[in-house]
Amino acid sequence: QVQLVQSGGGSVQAGGSLRLSCTASGEVSRIYEAEWHREPPGERREMVVNIHNSGHTQYEDAVKGRFFAAWDKAKNTVDLQMNNLTPEDTGVYFCRIAAFRDPGLGTFYVWGQGTQVAVSS
Repeated sequence: QVQLVQSGGGSVQAGGSLRLSCTASGEVSRIYEAEWHREPPGERREMVVNIHNSGHTQYEDAVKGRFFAAWDKAKNTVDLQMNNLTPEDTGVYFCRIAAFRDPGLGTFYVWGQGTQVAVSS
């Protein structure tokens, strides 16, 4: 089993920065990918960044150059540094991990509880 707990977020004015953290516990050695998703108000959830165990990181175009994800394997955390925030970044942010199943084959996913990010103009 893997459990995820999120922290961080809050309210900030446009142009400001926020940092989100997602801490994993349990069988963390089975995790091979970590992701950040967001749900803008009234809109569908979308992935904004994913980071593979290999270190390869991909960002959605809207956040590229402003958001930076980091996987700290010593602390079992995946952080999301969000800079130069705009009102369009407002939403509930979720972390998710992909991990190998108990036998070591196949994949299962675990979601964090979500955290609110509000950016005012």
